[in-house]
Amino acid sequence: MEQGVEAGTGGGLGNLRALLAILQWWGFNVTVIIINKWIFQKLDFKFPLTVSCVHFICSSIGAYIAIHVLKAKPLIQVEPEDRWRRIFPMSFVFCINIVLGNVSLRYIPVSFMQTIKSFTPATTVILQWLVWSKHFEWRIWASLVPIVGGILLTSITELSFNMFGFCAAMVGCLATSTKTILAESLLHGYKFDSINTVYYMAPFATMILALPAVLLEGGGVVTWFYTHDSIASALVIIIGSGVLAFCLNFSIFYVIHSTTAVTFNVAGNLKVAVAVLVSWLIFRNPISPMNAIGCAITLVGCTFYGYVRHLISQQQAVAPGTGSPTTSQTNSPRSRMEMLPLVGDKQEKV
Repeated sequence: MEQGVEAGTGGGLGNLRALLAILQWWGFNVTVIIINKWIFQKLDFKFPLTVSCVHFICSSIGAYIAIHVLKAKPLIQVEPEDRWRRIFPMSFVFCINIVLGNVSLRYIPVSFMQTIKSFTPATTVILQWLVWSKHFEWRIWASLVPIVGGILLTSITELSFNMFGFCAAMVGCLATSTKTILAESLLHGYKFDSINTVYYMAPFATMILALPAVLLEGGGVVTWFYTHDSIASALVIIIGSGVLAFCLNFSIFYVIHSTTAVTFNVAGNLKVAVAVLVSWLIFRNPISPMNAIGCAITLVGCTFYGYVRHLISQQQAVAPGTGSPTTSQTNSPRSRMEMLPLVGDKQEKV
């Protein structure tokens, strides 16, 4: 009887910890998205490369402090050769992903950008099928139908449509998918958590982006400094967005360890809905009823896709005639999440 009470108490505490982890993840994620949009729209700081570079610098510093000062996670040792052969290519794709997210946010509303980012499961499956010749069963393809349909409906009915922002967001989805797929091969043998991933990739991303940011946006940033009112408060907001971007990575680390893969998937899609609602309350961008329906269909489709993937992995895990863990057990969605560079929304911030 006492053991039952203890188990119930432990389960209650575990659920509470998971709920708190999800709420703080939502808080950091939505705050980063809103602040980035605020920087582009309200502060008139229309330099997405520079904003991304600030985020990478803050993430590099934050990861160093978390590992070497706070000892939050032990440092995973990586051979110098592997840093250039494995980490650098991942960092390049990672950099493109984050930059395109910020570029899209510069031109299109948060609600539209977040809906397009939900297209990532479809681009991941299609890329694996076309480029890597990986085959999926019919349930996977069927689960993508509402995602694709919702994206089409949202795009057609978007009142603030911008082709450049739309293309940046779509290519960003391809970059996210490429990053996810490459992580499974390039990072094979390294069990990276989100903090170590940022520790190794953010400095490379800063190095990659610094020169383009200076060449393409340096003059505009200098002009902004001389013409903008309240420079001090604006700089606090810009640097603060970088600090919050790193905190978002830390929050994702705790969510992954506090929830199941299914809960993470559902919470991720609900997070998109929260971001859309909060952004609309702040920026009041026009959303038509059909546009809202398209967004809802997309999010439901993403949840259904996650459920189908989990269902298939569970069926493979209990397949008869195997005396050892199957591939799906050793490469489950949850274990793969830990390998991915989670600097962004769905891994990824923007």
